[in-house]
Amino acid sequence: MRRILFLLLKEPSSTPPFLVRRNHNVIPTSPEVVDPFFHLSDVVSSPKPSPWVPQILNLLDGSPSMESNLTSFCHRFLIILSPSFVSHTLRSLTDPHTATRFFSWASTQPRYSHSLDCHVSLLTLLLSSPDPDPAAFHHAFSRLRATRLPITLPAANSLLKTLAAHARVHELLWLWRAMKDAYLPLPLFAHNSLVNALVNAGMLDSAERVFAAMKDGGVRPDIVTHNTLIKGCCKAGNTRRAFELFREMGDENLAADEVTYTTLMQACYAGGDLDCCLRLYRDLEDKGLEVPPHAYCLVICGLCRQGKVLEGCAVFERMIGKGCRANKAVYTAIIDCYAKNGDLDGAMGFFERMKMDGIVPDEVTYGALVNGLCKSGRVEEALGYFEYCKGNGVALNAVFYSSLIDGLGKAGRVDEAEKLFEGMAENGCLPDSYCYNSLIDGLCKCGRIDEALGLFRQMEREGCEQTVYTFTILISELFKGRRNEEALNLWEVMIDKGVTPNVACFRALSIGLCLSGKVARACRVLDELAPMGIVLETAYEDMIGVLCKAGRLKEACKLADGIVDRGREIPGKVRTVLINALRKAGNVDLAIKLMHSKIGIGYDRMRSVKKRVKFQTLVDS
Repeated sequence: MRRILFLLLKEPSSTPPFLVRRNHNVIPTSPEVVDPFFHLSDVVSSPKPSPWVPQILNLLDGSPSMESNLTSFCHRFLIILSPSFVSHTLRSLTDPHTATRFFSWASTQPRYSHSLDCHVSLLTLLLSSPDPDPAAFHHAFSRLRATRLPITLPAANSLLKTLAAHARVHELLWLWRAMKDAYLPLPLFAHNSLVNALVNAGMLDSAERVFAAMKDGGVRPDIVTHNTLIKGCCKAGNTRRAFELFREMGDENLAADEVTYTTLMQACYAGGDLDCCLRLYRDLEDKGLEVPPHAYCLVICGLCRQGKVLEGCAVFERMIGKGCRANKAVYTAIIDCYAKNGDLDGAMGFFERMKMDGIVPDEVTYGALVNGLCKSGRVEEALGYFEYCKGNGVALNAVFYSSLIDGLGKAGRVDEAEKLFEGMAENGCLPDSYCYNSLIDGLCKCGRIDEALGLFRQMEREGCEQTVYTFTILISELFKGRRNEEALNLWEVMIDKGVTPNVACFRALSIGLCLSGKVARACRVLDELAPMGIVLETAYEDMIGVLCKAGRLKEACKLADGIVDRGREIPGKVRTVLINALRKAGNVDLAIKLMHSKIGIGYDRMRSVKKRVKFQTLVDS
């Protein structure tokens, strides 16, 4: 009998099989609810797809008459699609709009209501489409929440995976609470999915609360949970909390893996703590874990940033020996470090090795090489690489140009530097503050201060940032040209613009003022910087050194006495500074005299009054 029923249902014919002839009259039977599979266990070993499925799918063509065609078909064959049939069909579709229309049509069938699986299938399709419609998803999810259907574990787990994969945080939180309210077991992957989604959304505090709820609820966080939370802490810049979690893993006998170490190494590298990054790398190796290629890159680049190119190369060879292939960033870091250390042969050797390994150098690599060549005075070779890059489609950035302009300027070829600077815009590269500063410095070194000032004004017109280095170059050169008032005005402009002076900038100002006999003015400027929170540790030391070198010992001693009287430095330190300054200036006799005297730190008693021996007595006696 079942075999006959199976053959009847195998292929719908043009005549509805649900009409029974009795006494020459046609009597309609009630509509049949159809499922997507036949469960004939004694006939076949596994469920067979229903023949209705392909026919319904053929009708889902997205045409304007799609809904009416579905209704006519179901009326003709007296069938009703079951919720499982609708859910199965939704999972077979790829067009979200068609799926939404079919979902809405299915709900209009008589004596029909969507199951939770139907809602989940639609939501999965809406999120998985190449161009998701947030409004459609929000509407569909609101419809699910409004139905108040009882949450089942298989549907909840399916929806959980979909929401987690697409980082739908608020919907995940609702589902998490709904599962708890339904007393459904929350598996570890559910917590991990939620923690990951919260971390990716930047909701670290919420992720921490879920983490705490896991432990309170008897769910033991695993390595994935900890790695996810550590990633979130590092991403938020809270490296301290990341290391607390790292230590907690050890306390809980949970072994950190390569992902843990690489995440922490990345955070340390980004934060400039290169020593910690290297310690983690050594710990990773000591534990016998496989070092990921990215971890090798961080270590090599970190060592190169510290100028330790030989150590970086040793790690590089170890990485190659382990079968890892170096990327462009690693080669560029080593080339740059060799070049900055003045070892151009080493830089060129790695440059050639990079090309032999099939890695094409980019503008950053060429920029590092050109910068090293220019710093070493090999400007012609640098220009050769510049022409090669122009002719072979390598993008030339502002760093590349600034290195060449600086090299030409230092070589006294300022006209060529100006021409290169003017041609930047034609090559689609706008000059930045480094390019301006390099050309301004070159002009100043050639005594063309007025042209340098013209470039300074051009920077302001074009909205290019005038840095403290820009002001330092010009202030120093104006003092050398005895244009003291212009230098002082430029200093005031810098302060008004909110540019914070550094040690080099104040040194340029103080040297100019001291050499022009305005030591008190330099001290007054230094006093004005203190309320701004700018403390220049070696300012007085530099001023004393300049005065001694210029043979102005009386002014140097007067400045030293002023420092002690104001309590800015302990007398012993000022005395040491003055001794060193005298020695470096060639006044060894005075330096020895000061060293063996009570000047600066000793006292003379006149009756009941005790007075410190002034530095001034060094030149008065």
